[in-house]
Amino acid sequence: MFKGVHCFGHLGHQSRTLGKGMLRAFPSAGRNVFWHHGFNSFELNPLQLIQQIINGLMLGGVLAFVAVAFTLTIGMLNFLNFTIPALFMLAGMVTWALSTAGPHWLGLGVHWAWAALAGVCVAVLASLLIERFTYRYMKARFGDATEHALPLVSSLGFLIVFEHLAMTLWGGDPQRFELPFKDTNLQWGGLIVGVPHLISLCLAIALVAVLHQLLARTRIGRALRAIAENPDASTLMGVEVQHIVPLVFVIAGMLSALAGILYAASYGTVTPFMGDAVATDAIAGMVLGGLGNIWGAIAGGLLVGLVKVLAISVFGAEIEKIPVWGLLLAILIVRPAGLFGHTHIGKGKF
Repeated sequence: MFKGVHCFGHLGHQSRTLGKGMLRAFPSAGRNVFWHHGFNSFELNPLQLIQQIINGLMLGGVLAFVAVAFTLTIGMLNFLNFTIPALFMLAGMVTWALSTAGPHWLGLGVHWAWAALAGVCVAVLASLLIERFTYRYMKARFGDATEHALPLVSSLGFLIVFEHLAMTLWGGDPQRFELPFKDTNLQWGGLIVGVPHLISLCLAIALVAVLHQLLARTRIGRALRAIAENPDASTLMGVEVQHIVPLVFVIAGMLSALAGILYAASYGTVTPFMGDAVATDAIAGMVLGGLGNIWGAIAGGLLVGLVKVLAISVFGAEIEKIPVWGLLLAILIVRPAGLFGHTHIGKGKF
């Protein structure tokens, strides 16, 4: 049977709860799987293999959201935004707190849709706060912020502050997050697809398609691509960088928030550190797909989700990171820019 998967990492202290969450999210995930003496004997029927592939793609849909958020900031601003896991967590925690009546802070019991909207708004506002103090302030004070490690370190500081603030407000224990459609599944010939996972995958692809059109066909998109190529030159050409850059953080905040809410709805659990391990998988997906390529981030997220679930099915939870990061290292040896990336990060992005 499945073994617990380390899901919610907190630096040195990480809990292993995703395996149980996956069994709840995918009711058929544990059927017809037999273990004898480690992995000396393993049996997985074809239907179950297809089910695991579906499960991996569904998990990959959530990872793709986060990978695209990372890709936007590192591709356009050359800035690895470590606060994205905190935005992911904030949206999930706020949605849970508002939609679940109780003695906890914000335990108002409002409708889940309004709670989710509030969660997205909180994440976007937090993202703008991060932009103000980790990118704009550093750029104004030290010149080109991309040439300094200060924004990177300050974003890591925001991550730790947000996580411990959430822990102070709601405690560090995992909280059950129940939505009306959490256990709604679609079934075809013995195969089961969780509705929240399917929404995640479809929404990720749809939003990236819209984002691609925005970057390719609109004035704002041209300004964003100009900043990605050369921020100083784009300023000389009349691009108002101080007004355009916050849009990148707004989009990244929205994507992270939607991913956090859908993830919490899919697995039925929230915790102040829920974004950490998801972020590491999303970073792997971003690098696999190719830095600065939003479609590559989608492909990388799906590939990481697929490899992760199949590795858990075959080898167990203890080594589930090895296949993902082993694949990443192998691909980088062959293609250092990733599957769909470019050798020169500043050229031909998006």
